[in-house]
Amino acid sequence: MPALADILAQETREGQLYDQLDRQWVHCYACGHDCRIPPGAVGVCKVRFNENGRLKVPYGYVGGIQCDPVEKKPFFHAYPGALAFSFGMLGCDLHCGYCQNWVTSQAVRDPRAVAPPQAETPGDLVEQAVDLGAKLIVSTYNEPLITSEWAVEIFRKAKQAGLVTGFVSNGNGTPRVLEFLRPWVDLYKVDLKSFDDRHYRELGGRLAPILDTIKRLHEMQFWVEIVTLLIRGFNDSEDELKRLTEFVAGVSPDIPWHVTAFHADYKMTDTPATTADMLIRASAIAKDAGLRFVYAGNLPGRVGALEHTYCHECGELLIERYGYLIRGYYLTAPGACPSCASPVPGRWSPSFDGQLTAHPFVPGRSRRLTLVPW
Repeated sequence: MPALADILAQETREGQLYDQLDRQWVHCYACGHDCRIPPGAVGVCKVRFNENGRLKVPYGYVGGIQCDPVEKKPFFHAYPGALAFSFGMLGCDLHCGYCQNWVTSQAVRDPRAVAPPQAETPGDLVEQAVDLGAKLIVSTYNEPLITSEWAVEIFRKAKQAGLVTGFVSNGNGTPRVLEFLRPWVDLYKVDLKSFDDRHYRELGGRLAPILDTIKRLHEMQFWVEIVTLLIRGFNDSEDELKRLTEFVAGVSPDIPWHVTAFHADYKMTDTPATTADMLIRASAIAKDAGLRFVYAGNLPGRVGALEHTYCHECGELLIERYGYLIRGYYLTAPGACPSCASPVPGRWSPSFDGQLTAHPFVPGRSRRLTLVPW
């Protein structure tokens, strides 16, 4: 039986995000590793490789498809209640020991990660999304930066169909890949894992490219939300959380920051789960740092008001949530507070469009959903 890497090598085409160098070397700039790759070798991600002086990149398959509430991504300031048709490929440029999507992200590195590729076309994926009533189509589950060319081919057709597009990413980008993505990607979630370069090197990356990407995403007017998975003993010190949230607030106090609960997974099975008190404490640090929209996730009903959206000017409740379920939506049509008329930063529909699902599910073909009552 051929190895997964050999199978994936057939599901490729020539990439766009590279320069040709001397002696048939190539320079890939899809992610912050900025790999210089000799002939016959692979990049750090292990899915982009040099074939006779041409960079071959993943194309024509998915490693998984799932329909998610947009709140799961998580985007809390973008079309609340909408269905996000989510797809991923295989591979990642990092190797986090606690990865919750390791069966796809680490598929090429870890023989235990079995996620067989499924042949798809961009048109078929967009057709499925439209048939299901999705408002968004999102590249996620593996690291989308290393499969950017495939995502853009899908998003071209998605835009024609009127869909909103998004990346759920570790943010290890480059200026050139962001320029490539800008016409096609509306929403961008960055997983800011730590504010310590030493910790990032343990995960296979560096802190600086992630911070640069966050700044550039905001300057380029992507809608950005940031998530930090809070892990005891790794990134939960008061000093680190203060520096991390002060950085985000320095880019913009209007960027939503989600602090979410860790549970034992993949190779990190001995670390205790994050508690609600830990999330509440981290949220208080973020608010003291100047962030206006702070959310605590993964523990529905246990973090008080930190699941909801409030007006940053008058404190009026604007969106009430329980986990991924929208329980109340009170924004005005332009996306403003009904009490004081202050605009709320985000991407809003003229009205609440209802919620198709509050739970992730794997779709069947051409299955249209009915609204969830609220």
